[in-house]
Amino acid sequence: MRSVFVALAGAAVLATAAPAQTPAPRTLEGLWVAKKRFGPDLRGTLMILQRGDGLVADIAGFAVPVRQQGKSFSFELPDGKGRFRGVRNGTAIEGQWIQPVTVEGGARYATPLVLRSDGRGRWTGDVGPRDDHMTYYLPVTRGADGRLATYLRNPERNQGIFLGVSRIEEEGDAVRLVGTRRGQKEETVIATGTRDAGSDRLRFPLYGRSFGFERDTTASSPFYPRAKTPERYRYSPPVQLDDGWPVSTLGKEGIDRAAIEKFVQMLIDMPMDGISSSQIHSVLIARNGKLVLEEYFHGHGRDMPHDTRSASKSWTNVLIGAAMQSGVSIRLDTPLYETMLGAVPADLDQRKRAITLEHLISMTAGFDCDDSGDRPGDEDVFQQQPEEPDWYRYMLNVPMAWNSGEKIVYCSGKPNLAGGMLEKIAGEPLPEMFYRLVAKPMKMGRYHLFLQPTGEAYGGGGHDFTTRDFMKLTQLYLNDGKWEGWQIVSPEWARNSTAALRNLSPRQTYGYLWNSVAYDYKGRKLHAYFAGGNGGQAYIGIPDLDLLIAFTGGNYADSVLFRAQREFVPEEILPAVR
Repeated sequence: MRSVFVALAGAAVLATAAPAQTPAPRTLEGLWVAKKRFGPDLRGTLMILQRGDGLVADIAGFAVPVRQQGKSFSFELPDGKGRFRGVRNGTAIEGQWIQPVTVEGGARYATPLVLRSDGRGRWTGDVGPRDDHMTYYLPVTRGADGRLATYLRNPERNQGIFLGVSRIEEEGDAVRLVGTRRGQKEETVIATGTRDAGSDRLRFPLYGRSFGFERDTTASSPFYPRAKTPERYRYSPPVQLDDGWPVSTLGKEGIDRAAIEKFVQMLIDMPMDGISSSQIHSVLIARNGKLVLEEYFHGHGRDMPHDTRSASKSWTNVLIGAAMQSGVSIRLDTPLYETMLGAVPADLDQRKRAITLEHLISMTAGFDCDDSGDRPGDEDVFQQQPEEPDWYRYMLNVPMAWNSGEKIVYCSGKPNLAGGMLEKIAGEPLPEMFYRLVAKPMKMGRYHLFLQPTGEAYGGGGHDFTTRDFMKLTQLYLNDGKWEGWQIVSPEWARNSTAALRNLSPRQTYGYLWNSVAYDYKGRKLHAYFAGGNGGQAYIGIPDLDLLIAFTGGNYADSVLFRAQREFVPEEILPAVR
């Protein structure tokens, strides 16, 4: 926020002195916001062109040599600012831009990058890495007891749910955030900061970094679903783009417009009065293969890739199915250890010898893990341990807890190993394979794939896609594996993957990296499969109604994340479908 200062001097006029301005009351009440952007600043036009006897890559003032081997091209920028790898296909070079490790996510991401020939011996494309930033909102209100209540809203990772801030105190220039941290019982000081009376700024140390808060008085603040005082919602059909989605209207596809308008208005009017207020970032609906509703909230939009979290496990399923369809020799009974190690150690646990691809993608492999956070194979454990950067090798060494196939236990390391098997057998990196077999024929735009420390795409989740693009994967399975005439996966793979093969919980069933539920609808039960992710990511397909409902959200690590598929779909959307 910029402050503008105006000084008037030397005015030789006779005037009556104006009364002194009464200073604004020094109150903490109101909405405060802090945003820190970490980069990456290296972005924009990339050119590969002839210079002297070789090729150079030219971007953002850098000119570095390009390594060429046959149809393959690669280069690295100094100080880890980014690197590229690609393969010439016709007149274009199709590849992946690998950005530096982000502060917000602590990982690298791969973004598809196509360099097109201009006919003059050079190729040009646009580098657009995943943006790296953190935002905190601090809404302060005065309670009936006179104390100042507040909470921390962090859209990127919902860190406020762990900090447990509930009130704010001020003493002189010192300001304290007070609350009860998650997992604790006693109230404590979460952070002690300062207040600058001159500029009315707050500054707090959060997760090892200093964040400066300023008042957010804008009427259109993304803290609110659609501005502080939004206009009344009126439905309009989605925009037709050249992305493979035909568009239509709610009425033409048998969905009651008034009911959906009422539902969207409810989302717009959702009060932001606590850390667990529902944070819906988008809701999109397709019926009969046509997009009929597209609405975004909290500053999100059509062209903004969103973290899909564990919904990306279904990405792994689609890629495996697409590889099978293209002729890659991977099968449900393909053994894990023989594939990953080549030669299986003689002393390997017999239970490990028996693990197959099917065990991994059905969550029935018997590794000691359940993503609860404390078992050796749990996602938080292996992602945060510093000793073994190779997550494949780490997971292969996790001990067994039961015989594979005996029971289903949710564990992100299993689909990651499935992705590793596919890469080993195909001999092609997963990002390149996904682009070639899925993203390109399905006209997907910019997306960012979460990479493991060793550089492979993570098969357990965390990829960023626009909502329009990622919901194509759900529609693909409604279409028996077809998209615009392309048979991306086989009809059998689509049906078996989304079937209710096992009970994952009392409310939820599971197929091959697709969740499923049964919805009540006009006196009968409807099977619905979905790609689901932490925070409220839900891409739901209902075959009997030829219906697709997609939500993205920001309620990470909060039980309210289930509200979309457990409340909004059965109570607000399905009754509107004829």
